[in-house]
Amino acid sequence: MAFTSNSGQTRSSLADINITPLVDVVLVLLVIFMISVPVLQSGIEVAVPKTRTVKEITEQRLVVTIDRDQNVFLGDQPVNIHELSGKLRQASNNAAQQNLVKKVIYLRADERVPFGAFASVMDAVKQAGITNISIVTQPLETKGAGAAGF
Repeated sequence: MAFTSNSGQTRSSLADINITPLVDVVLVLLVIFMISVPVLQSGIEVAVPKTRTVKEITEQRLVVTIDRDQNVFLGDQPVNIHELSGKLRQASNNAAQQNLVKKVIYLRADERVPFGAFASVMDAVKQAGITNISIVTQPLETKGAGAAGF
């Protein structure tokens, strides 16, 4: 749409929307989501022990977590230690019906958890009929080239 000003010049109205701020906001939100998704994946924060040999987790499995206060979680849901065996049995049966790999779990435990609590959870897992248990650890941080190992 064109119009004429008092000085006789013809001008057109600015009908375009400037989308640059919109693109900036969308890109910032995309970066925020990309950073926060891996953090949300594990759910419960646990300082797992560090070891020299660590295998990368590639499959989606059941995860049992013991936090530093000795609370037990199946996935992200808190579970009573006495109910863990039944819930694991039920979850492994559901996985078997969906043709997923069955009878395998990952066990994440905080490094400050006493061995007795760890052994109780291991016993509940074995009572559920699960014998393939992978214990989640982190790799040891490598020291400088001149540092001696122990």
